[in-house]
Amino acid sequence: MTGLEGLRVLALESRRAVELSKLIQAQGGEPLTAPAMREIAVENNEPVLEFADALMRGAFDLVVFTTGVGVRTLVDIVEARGIRERFLAALRNVRIAARGPKSSTALRELGVPITVVAPEPFTWRSLVAALEAKLGSRLEGMNIAVQEYGTTNPELLTALAERNVAITRVPVYRWGLPEDVQPLREAVIALAHGHIDLVLFLNAGQVAHLFLVAEQMGYTEALFEGLRTTVIASIGPSTTEGLHAYALDPDFEPSQSKMGILVRELAEHAQSLVSKKRAGAEIHVEKQRPHAGNASVEEGTGSISGLEILHEIVDRMAAKDSLHTVLNRIVEFACTVIRCDACFVYLLEENHLVLRASKTPHADIVDHLGILLGQGITGWVGWHREPVAIAEKALLDPRFKRFPELPEDSFEAFLSVPILCRGKLVGVINLQHRKRYAHTEQEVRLLTMIGYLVGAELERARLETENAELSDRLESRKHIERAKGILQRDFSMDEEAAYKAMQRESRQRRRSMREIAEAIVLNEDLRRSRLAEMSRSSNGC
Repeated sequence: MTGLEGLRVLALESRRAVELSKLIQAQGGEPLTAPAMREIAVENNEPVLEFADALMRGAFDLVVFTTGVGVRTLVDIVEARGIRERFLAALRNVRIAARGPKSSTALRELGVPITVVAPEPFTWRSLVAALEAKLGSRLEGMNIAVQEYGTTNPELLTALAERNVAITRVPVYRWGLPEDVQPLREAVIALAHGHIDLVLFLNAGQVAHLFLVAEQMGYTEALFEGLRTTVIASIGPSTTEGLHAYALDPDFEPSQSKMGILVRELAEHAQSLVSKKRAGAEIHVEKQRPHAGNASVEEGTGSISGLEILHEIVDRMAAKDSLHTVLNRIVEFACTVIRCDACFVYLLEENHLVLRASKTPHADIVDHLGILLGQGITGWVGWHREPVAIAEKALLDPRFKRFPELPEDSFEAFLSVPILCRGKLVGVINLQHRKRYAHTEQEVRLLTMIGYLVGAELERARLETENAELSDRLESRKHIERAKGILQRDFSMDEEAAYKAMQRESRQRRRSMREIAEAIVLNEDLRRSRLAEMSRSSNGC
C-alpha cells in the first residue's frame, strides 16, 4: 500500500474540516473529523475599544498582530462603534508586526503597511527574532500592544517583557470547545482504543481541547496509551510546542506549516511511520511486562487456588473460538468462581457498551441492548475503568439506571468490573444477586483479575469475528455480482432490474441473497458443463 491507503486519519480541524477531509481522501486515506474548537468573540468589547482609543491618541509605538481572524475581528468591533476610518488611519501611522501570512494578508487588504513580518515557521520565537533584527535596541522602552488569539501566549509576553517594554494585551476572541462535543468524545475513545492510525494537529488549541475532554471523561491515561500506537502529525513548531506541553513528541512535521503540504508529505511516509510506531509500542509493552516468576495471585473464592484460576482461564481461552463462544465461557467461569443469580458481559462498541452474553436467556436483547458510556452503573464502570460493588438496594444507587428489558435490574446486590486490554476498555462484566450480598475484597479482586486476563482474548476473538464477517460479505458480494451479470445477459436486464429480481426471489423463497445468487451461478455452471460435454461428444463422433 502507498500514501494513506488503508489508514484511518483523525482530523481535529473546525473551519477547514471539509477541505482537510478531501485532502486526506485524495491520498487514499479514510478521514474521521472531530472539530476540537471554535472561536468565540469576547463577551466584553471594552478592552478592544480602549485599545482603539489609545491607538488613535498615539499611545503605542508598536502593534503586534498574531492572526488574520484577530485583525478582521478588531476592525468589525471598531466599525460597529463608527470609528473604522480613524482607527485604520492610526494603524497606518504606527509600526506594525505580523506573526504570519494570514495576519499579513488581512492587514494588506486594509492598506496597512507592515514593519516586521515573522519568517517561517511563524512562531513567537521567529516573531521576537524578527523584531530584534529590525528594531534592535529601539525595542527597549516601547509601548507595545499585542493582539491575542484564542488564549494568552505567556512565552511571547515574557520574551517581550525581557526587552523592558510596556505591554497591552488586546483579546478579541477566545477558543472554546465546539457546541457539539460528542464527535470529540468519540475521537478520544477511538484514540484510546487504538482505532486511529494517524492524528493531525493543526494548532496547540486542538491538543489542549482533546486532553480537556479526555480528562472530563476519565480517559487521560487511556488516551496517552492509545497515542503510543498512533502516528502524531504536527503542522509546525507552534503546534509542536503544544504537544510538548503534554510530554508528546510528533512523529512527523512538514517542511512548511501549510495544511496541503502536511497531508501530501505525510502521505509519502505514512505507511513506514505507522509500522515503526506500532513496532515501538510493542517493544515498550514487552519491556513493561513483568516476569512470570514475579507474578502472584491470591487464593480465589472457595477452594479454587489462584494458580488453578489462571490455568482454567488459559485452557478455556486457548481454544481460539468465536467471539460468542468466548463470551459464554467468560459468563460460565465468572458464575463458577462467584455464585450469583445473573451475569452479563458487555463489550465496548464506539461509545456504547453492548450486551453480548448473559447467564439467563435474553435472545431478544443480547447483541441489541446498548448502554451509553457513562450511563448507569455499567456505564460508570466503563467510563472510570474501576469496579463497583453494591451489597444491597442497588437500584437506589445514584448511578443506577433502569432498563425495562432486564428484569435483573430489580436485583438487590451488584458487582461490576471493567474488562481491559493494555489499559484500554474492552467491556464490562456484571454479577447480580437477588438477595443482599456483601462481596469480599478478595472476590472483587478476583473478578477484576478475570477482566484483565480475558481482555486480550476478547479483542482477538472480536477482530477474528469481524474479519470473518467481512470475508463472508465480500464472498457474498462476488456471488451476487456474478449472478447479476448472468441475469443481465440471459434476460436483457439492466443492473438495477437484475438486482431487484434477485431481491424479489429472496423474499418470496425466504432465502438469503447469497443463496439465490449461488443457485443462479450453479445453474450457469451446470449449463456450461453440459454444453462442454455435448461439444466433446460431437467432436468425438
